[in-house]
Amino acid sequence: MELSSLDQIIFGLYIIGVIIFGIWIANRDRNATSSDYFLASRSLPWWAVGGSLIASNISTEQIMGMNGSGFALGLAIGTYELMAAITLIIVAKFLLPVFIKKGIFTMPQFLEERFDGRVRTIMSVFWIGLFVFVNIATVLFLGGLAVEELLGYSFYVGVIGLLIYSASFSIFGGLKAVVWTDFIQVVVLLIGGTVAAAGILGAIGDGSVFTGISNLIAAVGDHFEMLFEPTDTYTDIGAARELAAGIDGDGNPTSLNPGDEIKSSYQLLPGVAVLFGGMWIVNTYYWGNNQYIIQRALAAKDLKEAQKGVAFAAFLKLFIPFFAVLPGIAVWYISQGHGPADLADPNLSQADKAFPHVLANYVAPGLKGLTFAALIAAIGSSVSSMVNSASTIFTLDIYQKHIDPTASESKLVRIGQISAAAALLIGAVVSPALKSLEQVFQYIQEYTGFVSPGVFAVFVFGMFWRRTTSTAALAGIVLSIPLSLLFKFAVPDLPFLDRMAFVFIIIVLTMMSISLAERRKAAKAEAAGTDSTDGGRLIADSRLRLGLAIGIVMTGVATGIRMIFDKLHVPVDVAMSSPPYAPIWVPIVILVLSLGTVFLLLTDNKSTDDPKAIDLEPGLFRTQGIFNLSAVAIILILVAIYATFP
Repeated sequence: MELSSLDQIIFGLYIIGVIIFGIWIANRDRNATSSDYFLASRSLPWWAVGGSLIASNISTEQIMGMNGSGFALGLAIGTYELMAAITLIIVAKFLLPVFIKKGIFTMPQFLEERFDGRVRTIMSVFWIGLFVFVNIATVLFLGGLAVEELLGYSFYVGVIGLLIYSASFSIFGGLKAVVWTDFIQVVVLLIGGTVAAAGILGAIGDGSVFTGISNLIAAVGDHFEMLFEPTDTYTDIGAARELAAGIDGDGNPTSLNPGDEIKSSYQLLPGVAVLFGGMWIVNTYYWGNNQYIIQRALAAKDLKEAQKGVAFAAFLKLFIPFFAVLPGIAVWYISQGHGPADLADPNLSQADKAFPHVLANYVAPGLKGLTFAALIAAIGSSVSSMVNSASTIFTLDIYQKHIDPTASESKLVRIGQISAAAALLIGAVVSPALKSLEQVFQYIQEYTGFVSPGVFAVFVFGMFWRRTTSTAALAGIVLSIPLSLLFKFAVPDLPFLDRMAFVFIIIVLTMMSISLAERRKAAKAEAAGTDSTDGGRLIADSRLRLGLAIGIVMTGVATGIRMIFDKLHVPVDVAMSSPPYAPIWVPIVILVLSLGTVFLLLTDNKSTDDPKAIDLEPGLFRTQGIFNLSAVAIILILVAIYATFP
């Protein structure tokens, strides 16, 4: 695709304008302290918090990656966005108050205050590795792919250009420059994404977006199914064309066999697990424990401002599937021969090329530049956010903690800038290795899922179960990756969301067992000083334990019951590669362990509290009326969506 002169001017003006604006912010507000550089002096208003949350989250992995999954799977992939809306409300109400009360800069810092330095250091290393090798690398990869597909430049030229663009304002400006450029970029992103979606939907709907959506539902209704069954499949178009041609992309004889192009939808989104089960672990970890996301809320003026910003982001999330999923479904519709003949494109073969196809063919001249700028905006926002957070963790949790504890504020800022540059460079070097992946969005979800069950368990039980000890937290974090790998290879056809639920329950039960063994040895005098119901000043311990038990039911118990009713232990009679399957012992073990965990939670009223348990006052979780109304509205919208597209 070639941009017209007008598109090139619009695109160029946008890129130059953002760079200049970011540099101006960086020089206007000098980062004299680490608080200035890493938390924007804790001065962000609600609209900046909400806008930056969305800009940091929505990147090429959503616009291109999710449209690619929409092309292959359908609207169900939008569950990640829709369920994120209610997750954001939960995070704002129950997690943010604790973080802001503690006055922390980073998630590892919270772990040390609640547990010890061992937990902080291990999580710091995990997170830096995840940000650099998974998050930054994949966003740069998809950005390079977009530049290659849309402008015809080399993939490597695209990656280098994006690296320079992101570095121009993220390295020297710190979080303040990142957030303020984020707000501009989220506006451009929403406009550009809407233009692209309206373009292709209008093309297949005789000029009407709503007619286009109706045509999609009528012709490819299976792509609007939200809750998959074990027999549901999708076709890997690239594999299908490789089989038909008999050669792979390099011109060599294909190694695929007939049937390899038919893949399981349930493997990626296992039925009601998107409502009750592993999806809660994915989303709550991402929005509540992920440094590059939560850092925006930590930088708000105060708790109320942070909560309003998060609620604003939750409403924006409900709109994201319109331009992050529907265009991908529309491209699938076209690839199947529906609609006017002049829309057909026989060369479209890779899911993650769906959005570039939309931009190249269905956005009018003059708007292509703006829409492409939106794509670059998404890349720039996400990369700069990830880079800033990786440098924050390295500087404060590794460098200051272990290398130079007496470092001055100016030196910490300098180290933050150096580590930010290093994270960008490493991510850029790693990104080409992802070229062989079909759906990059799924890659991100699965491999983030190796870490998230343990991290989520440690944070939630560290906050709300007062018995949790440092040794138990350390075990929870260390076990997460090995257990995930064990189940990936021992039960390879178990859907990864179910695997995450299984690993989460095992980690929780292990943490509880270690904690109870340690705390029951503690002296009664120690327990007297940390009584969670002392004088009614703190939330009753029984209420906290009941809340955790409900959470275990919604994840572990729900997963076990669903797997039994979906009969995952019975091989499906539909031809597909890697059909979903789990021996009958898997759901039985999940159920037994989950019910055992619930029993321990509800009956444990004699063990002593950990000395570093967090005191939670009843008023800590009170929220404003506007926040509560927002929560109710979001729930009602989600119910309407899932009732319309079951």
